[in-house]
Amino acid sequence: MVIGFGAEKDTLTAQQVERIVAQSLKSLPLDGKRVLILIPDRTRTMPLGLFFRLLVEHLRHRAEWLTFMVALGTHPPLTEQQLLDLVGMETLTKDERFGNVSLVNHDWEDADRLASLGVVDARTMSSISGGLAQEEMPVRINRAVLENDHVLICGPVFPHEVAGFSGGSKYLFPGVSGPEVINLTHWVGALATSFHTIGRKRTPVRAAIRKAASLIPTPCHALCSVITPEAKVAGLFFGSPQEAWSEAADLSAIRHVKWHDHPYRTVFSEVSPHYDDLWTGAKGVYKVEPVVAEGGEVILYAPHIKEISHTHGETIDEVGYHVRDYFLSDWERWQDFPRGILAHSTHVRGLGTYEEGVEQPRIRVTLATGIPEQRCRKVNLGYRDPYAVDPREWRDREDEGILFVEQAGEILHRLKPEGRET
Repeated sequence: MVIGFGAEKDTLTAQQVERIVAQSLKSLPLDGKRVLILIPDRTRTMPLGLFFRLLVEHLRHRAEWLTFMVALGTHPPLTEQQLLDLVGMETLTKDERFGNVSLVNHDWEDADRLASLGVVDARTMSSISGGLAQEEMPVRINRAVLENDHVLICGPVFPHEVAGFSGGSKYLFPGVSGPEVINLTHWVGALATSFHTIGRKRTPVRAAIRKAASLIPTPCHALCSVITPEAKVAGLFFGSPQEAWSEAADLSAIRHVKWHDHPYRTVFSEVSPHYDDLWTGAKGVYKVEPVVAEGGEVILYAPHIKEISHTHGETIDEVGYHVRDYFLSDWERWQDFPRGILAHSTHVRGLGTYEEGVEQPRIRVTLATGIPEQRCRKVNLGYRDPYAVDPREWRDREDEGILFVEQAGEILHRLKPEGRET
């Protein structure tokens, strides 16, 4: 049974949010238990301070211990101060009021903190991925998932380039998982392509995530939210990770998708400031690719982004950005590279072909960021000087075939069926 509700146009009040949280937690046998709460990092819009306060208020006198873990995947770890800022708490407040509450990062590279749950065999992977994955998937997860008595996922749901929609069990895999699941699921997403995955509930990657999650013995529930660009709560659903996520994804498909009558020759994508590298800021490409005309261009405007990836930058410099078939045409050369990185490369470059040594992306991607021109060219992306670009000049020009997207990265832009390119 799912507790909660959502609004197609309005938003929930803080009191409504608290009622849902209180009712949800009351239904769980958490007295005297150690509870692991998985939360997003700064790359997701969410009033996390509100949820943190409510969870602590309703649980800290019931549970023995609360551990809030940031489900980072491969994102960089947060400092102690960043962790406190993330949940809206001051050091003094924590020391005085929250003695049984801890804030920690997930570390996907720390083998000592990962536990094996088993293996999803190759035959099963082939079946659930529609034949895209032909190999087994070792499943490792942060030991905290097994060391605690209950897991509670608390995070938003948005259209997502790899899984279709984010949230739910994705906070487990890849949120707090080992690299094997991260790399294989992202590569499956690349094979399916972001273009044909984003904004869809039933995807090969979501099926793989659900299969991996089924191996977890610890009881797990989820508070899945739908958040507006203004960080207001449009919907909140509690239940099993699958059930709560499904309700939230249905609402996200309404609140986070903007439909267009026709494609655009240019999309000026002004990236939200909470993305601090291209690895995360590239959502400003993924979310607009469906409305870019054949041969059109996405201009990713983000002067504040000065790094390709804080975690994977050197490897991306070596790999570059290419369409999927570029890698598949010479797989023997690329098969030993981390496939999560290859997947990111294809998602940024978008649909395209590679025939007889010629790569032909469907669209052009141009960076107007703090990443130097030489590096942009090196990784096979276009460049514009961000300080010579005035965003105001790109507004209100839809009649010229130019779409301006503000705070790009979370709202998905799609063509209406009658306006879809053939």
